[in-house]
Amino acid sequence: MTDKILPIHGTVPLAARWEPWMQELLSNPEQVRALTQEFGSPVNVLDASPLPRNAAELIDAGTSRGVNTKVFFARKANKALTFVDAARTAGHGIDVASRDELLQVLDAGVEPERIIVSAAIKTDELLRIALDAGVVISCDSRAELERIGRLNSSSLRDGMPSRARLAPRLAPDPSKLPPTRFGELLGQWKDAQWPEGVEAVGVHVHLHGYAEADRRLALGEAISLVDHLRAQGQPTKFIDIGGGVPMSYLEDPAQWEHYQKRIQAQRDGTGEPFTWKSDPLSNTYPFWQTPTRGEWLGQLLDGDTPEHGTTKEALRQRDIALHLEPGRSLLDGCGIILTEVSFLKSRSDGLPLIGVAMNRTQCRTAADDLLLDPALVPTAGDVEREPRTGFMVGAYCIEDEVILRRKLDFPDGVAVGDTIAIPNTAGYFMHILESASHQIPLAKNIRRNSAQEWVLDAIDVR
Repeated sequence: MTDKILPIHGTVPLAARWEPWMQELLSNPEQVRALTQEFGSPVNVLDASPLPRNAAELIDAGTSRGVNTKVFFARKANKALTFVDAARTAGHGIDVASRDELLQVLDAGVEPERIIVSAAIKTDELLRIALDAGVVISCDSRAELERIGRLNSSSLRDGMPSRARLAPRLAPDPSKLPPTRFGELLGQWKDAQWPEGVEAVGVHVHLHGYAEADRRLALGEAISLVDHLRAQGQPTKFIDIGGGVPMSYLEDPAQWEHYQKRIQAQRDGTGEPFTWKSDPLSNTYPFWQTPTRGEWLGQLLDGDTPEHGTTKEALRQRDIALHLEPGRSLLDGCGIILTEVSFLKSRSDGLPLIGVAMNRTQCRTAADDLLLDPALVPTAGDVEREPRTGFMVGAYCIEDEVILRRKLDFPDGVAVGDTIAIPNTAGYFMHILESASHQIPLAKNIRRNSAQEWVLDAIDVR
C-alpha cells in the first residue's frame, strides 16, 4: 500500500492480499472520490484481468497430467458481464443458474457448447430456451428427465425433434459424503429411462465444501455412471464436479491461526470479545487455506479414486474430460467495494460507530462475515482525523445493520467523507444476497473500457 492509503485493521488483524490494480486506484484519492460521486456509494469496482490467470492454473494442472480440463465460470458468483466477456475471450465456458443469466450469456456471444445450465429450479421457459439453443442442461432428477423429454418432443427444429443435451446430476452415497438436495443416487440413475432424442453427454456433481478427497470419492461414482451410460449407447464425454475450488484471501497464514485462537477463546468465554455482540462467527469461509486452485487440482488428479486407480489414469483411460465450475476462485483479485463514510457517532452505551453509505447485503454471502481488513482512502481531504476503534454500520434501519462484524482500528483516524475500500469482494460478496430494501438502489458495477476510463458494466446499462 502507498502512503496515500490509510490503514484499517481488525483488533484481531486479517490483512488482505491486494492486487496491483487495486493499489494503483486507491493511491489516487481524487479518482476514488470521483467514482463515488459519479456512480454512488457503494460502488463495485471490477477488473477482470486476474480471471484468465486464475483459470490457467486449473487448466495447466489438468493438461500437464494428460486430462482434458475445461473451466466454466459460475455466473452466479458475480452478475457483471465483464467476467462473461473475459471468460469467453479466454476460451472458457459459463455455468448459468437462471433464465436471465442464460439469455445474457447467449447475447454476449458465448457459444452454446460452452454453456451449462445448472439451475436448481428450472421453469419450462428456461428449459425451452436451453433446448432451442442446444446448451447442456444439468438434469437434477429422473422426473426432470421425463419433463425435459416431453418438452423436447414438442419442440421441433426443421421439422424434427431437437436433440437435448443433458448431464444427469449425481448425488453421492450419503453414507460416504454429506447428504445433498442436488441430484439422485447412482442406482437411481442406472434405472433411468432415457427419452428418444435426449442424450447424456456428461455427468454432473454438486458437492459441499472444498476437500479434494471428497471430490475423488464422488468421481469414483461418476466414473461408474459414465461407464453405465456409455454401455447404454449414450455419448457421455465429461464429468463436471462443479465449484468449490479453494482460494486464500489473506497475506499471512499466521494471522489466520491467531484469529482462530482468538475467536475460539471468545466462543469459550475465556477471551475478550472482538465481534459485534460477541457473534461467534461460526460459519465463515476459510480465508486462509492450502492447497488452492492448481495445486489443489493436481492433488485431486494424482490421488486415488475408489475402485478406479488414480483419478488422472481413470479419466485418461476412458477419455473423460474434467469440467469445473469455479466462481470465487476465478474472481480472486477481481473486485473491491468503495463506500463513503457518512457519520461518526457512538451507540447509546458509548460504543464507537462508523456509518457508511451501503447496506450489509452489499457485502455478504450466506456465511456470517467477510474476514478481511479494509483500507481507508482520505477522500475527505486535509481534515483532522481522530484515531478510532469501532464497528462499521450501514443504511438499513435495524439494530444489527453491521457491514463487518469484527471490531476495526483506525490508527490514523477517519473522517466523514473518507472512503473505505473493502478488498477482493468480486466472488459472491457483491451480489449473491444484495437487496434494495428501503428502496435504496442496488450498487452500480463499473469496469475500465479500452480507453482505461471507468464506465458502467453492461449489466447496469439499460
